[in-house]
Amino acid sequence: MSKAEDFGFFLTRTFATTRNRKARWPFIPGKYFVHDERAPVAVTTLGSVALAAEVSQQQPVGLCIVGKVETENIGIEKIIKNILSNKAIRYLLCAGAEPPRHLTGATFLALFANGIDDEKKIIGSPGMRPVLPNTTAEEIADFRNQVTLVDMTGETDSAVIAAKVAELAAGVDETGGDIVAPHTSSTVERVSQKAFDPQRIKLDPAGYFVINILDGSLLLEHFDYKERLLRTIEGDNPRDLYLTIVEAGWVSRLDHAAYLGKELTRAALALQTGQEFTQDAA
Repeated sequence: MSKAEDFGFFLTRTFATTRNRKARWPFIPGKYFVHDERAPVAVTTLGSVALAAEVSQQQPVGLCIVGKVETENIGIEKIIKNILSNKAIRYLLCAGAEPPRHLTGATFLALFANGIDDEKKIIGSPGMRPVLPNTTAEEIADFRNQVTLVDMTGETDSAVIAAKVAELAAGVDETGGDIVAPHTSSTVERVSQKAFDPQRIKLDPAGYFVINILDGSLLLEHFDYKERLLRTIEGDNPRDLYLTIVEAGWVSRLDHAAYLGKELTRAALALQTGQEFTQDAA
């Protein structure tokens, strides 16, 4: 039975972590459905996010992993790293709709046909920024040698894709292969989080905000430390609200800006779901 492996979207976990954790493939974070790590076929559904789950539900014999890839740089790098760390994978099948402008399917075709140049740009890619800054030329060569690209770009029928997976797998004489930790550059800084005392807060000289939900909107009251109300800011989109505050200079500390983003997102979720919102409750 397949299992969804949701490792998050944060690059910190990809290239800058010292957290000791059990070695488990796939090593690189992303949203994937893993079936049989010893199977020979990996599938990317390109920009068709829901299609990955649909292919997974078909449970085709020979499917190792399936997931979407929407960016022609970081997204492709993650696929390369995960495939290189699993020598059982012999095929990469590209299906689904092309992400507009990023064109990851066409970028994969260009990568297999032409490789990268000295600036690590994928030669001949029509994508906006097809650069692989965290991948070496040797890794690209190994990737192109390890797997065969199967182009089904535009195909969105999960049953058709599943049938192709089974067909490809049937043609592989031997299944299985070594799983090895992906190569990471020794020059990349590796950082672990620090523990901060939640009771020790450095106040923002620009003042503080009280977040309210009123008449279907988010209402922020901006106070100074003499408890004088400086202004109110109203809206319904947390991103637009905190960017309005940052642009106007009403917040002067990065930690305060991060806090506002977190609390405004919580408030917006409460507004959408009809739940009660209490600032600093989580």
